[in-house]
Amino acid sequence: MTDRDLTALSRTTASGAEFGVTAGGFVPKPVARLLSEKIALARELFGADVDLTSGSVLRTLLELQSVEDARVWSHLGLLYESSHVATARGEALSRLGAELGIPRPFHRATGAVTFTLAGDLPASMPQVRLWRGTRLRARGGVGVFLRDGAVVDADRTEAQAAVVAFEPGPAGDLDPTAEVAGDRPGLIDAVDPDDTAVAAEAELVASGVVTITHTAPLTGGTLAWSDEDYRDLLLSYPRNVWTPDALRVAVSLVPGVRQVIVKDLYGGLDINHAIFGNFAFAERLFTEQRSIANPYFVTVLVAGEEAAIWDGPGQLAERVRAAVDQVRPVGIAPAIEQADQVGVGYRGRIVVDGLPVTPDGPSPGAVAALVGRIEDRVRRYVGRLRIGEPVLFSEIMWSVMNEPGIVDVKDLRLVRYPPRLGRGHVGGNEQWVAEVVDPGADIRIGASEVPVLVASTTDLRVV
Repeated sequence: MTDRDLTALSRTTASGAEFGVTAGGFVPKPVARLLSEKIALARELFGADVDLTSGSVLRTLLELQSVEDARVWSHLGLLYESSHVATARGEALSRLGAELGIPRPFHRATGAVTFTLAGDLPASMPQVRLWRGTRLRARGGVGVFLRDGAVVDADRTEAQAAVVAFEPGPAGDLDPTAEVAGDRPGLIDAVDPDDTAVAAEAELVASGVVTITHTAPLTGGTLAWSDEDYRDLLLSYPRNVWTPDALRVAVSLVPGVRQVIVKDLYGGLDINHAIFGNFAFAERLFTEQRSIANPYFVTVLVAGEEAAIWDGPGQLAERVRAAVDQVRPVGIAPAIEQADQVGVGYRGRIVVDGLPVTPDGPSPGAVAALVGRIEDRVRRYVGRLRIGEPVLFSEIMWSVMNEPGIVDVKDLRLVRYPPRLGRGHVGGNEQWVAEVVDPGADIRIGASEVPVLVASTTDLRVV
C-alpha cells in the first residue's frame, strides 16, 4: 500500500463519504476510525505479524493516541462550525453577529409594584383603573409598563401588578434600593406623564392619592436571546440596505414595534421591480404613473405594542424614523404611518368540570383563574396576528376549548370595537360601542388595522 493509498483511505469512509471539510459541513473522525487507521499503518510499517492484540504495548499506545487525535478532530469541528452563522453557538455566534452589525439582543427585565389608595378619590372617579400597557417611570427616567391591569378603589385599596421594562437590556434591571448621589434612580414611583391616556390617574399618583410601592428589583434584563432565535435573526437579516426587507427588519427591531409592513408599490426602494424597464414613454407622455418629484415612494406602516407611545421626543415615531434613516436610499424618505388599533373580544358561556366547588357553586377564585388562563391563550393568538389579518372564530373557539377543565362552550360570539388611531389603551372598552358579530362569524380587519384584545374576563360566564 503506497502513501497515496493511505492518504486517500484516511480521507474517506467505507461508504465513500469524506472526513473533514465536506460539502455538507465538517465531519470529524471517530475514535474507532482513527484506531483502525493506526493499526493498518503499524502493520504496513512493522509487518503483518506485529503484535497488535488487546493489551499489547503497541496496541495500548495506538489507542491512547487515537483518543487524543479524536479530541483534536472534535476541536477542529468546533472551530469550523464557529466560523459560520448557521452552525456557530454561544460566544462564537455573538462575535459573528457583531461583525454583521447586529449584536445579540437582550430580553426585558420583569418585576412587580404595588398600587395603594392612600387618600380619598374624587367623586368623578370612583375607582382608579390602570390598563394593561400603562407606562410607569423610575426616578432615573427608565420606563416600564404594566403587563396586566390594576384597579384600586374604596373596597380594594391595594393591588399588585407585574411590570416589564420597556427597553430590553441590563438597564431595565431597576434596583429600588441602590443609591446614586443621594437618590434612588431605580425606584419606580410615578406614572409616565407622556402617557396621556391615563393623565387623570397620573395626576392622582403625583398628588399622593395613589402611591406606588416598589421594593424588589426587576430581573432578567441581562439575559440575551437564545442561539436559535439569534441565529434566525442573523440568517434572515438582509445584506442589502436598498430593499424593503431591510426597512422591515430594521423597524421591527425597534423596542415597542409589534408589526411593520413596508408598502413599496412603485419600486421606490428596489429598482429590480418588474415595472422598471417597461415604461412606454411615447404612450405615457402625459400620464405618468407617479410624480417624479415626490420622494415618498415607500410607506412604512407600523403597529406599536400596547405600551408604546407614538408621538413625543424619544417616542416610537421618532425611533422608527431614526431606524429608517440608517437603511433608506438617498433621496427617498419613506412615509411613516401608524396602524389603527381594532379592539376585539369574545362573549359566551362555558361549562366547566373538575373545579373546586362551594355551597354556591364553583369557587370564584378557581373560576377567575380559569378565565384568566383562557384570556392568556386568546391574547397570545391575537398578538401573533399581522396587520390586516382577520380574527378567526375557529381559533378563538380552539383556544377556549383547549383549556383543561372546559367541557363545552355555548353561544360564543366575537366582539369588535371601532378602530382607534394609536394606543389610547384599548382596554378602555367602557368608552366604546361594541359590535357583536354573528354567531360563528370572523372579525374582518382592514388593510391598515391591527387587532388588539380587549380585556374580556367578565364576558365569559360559568354555567
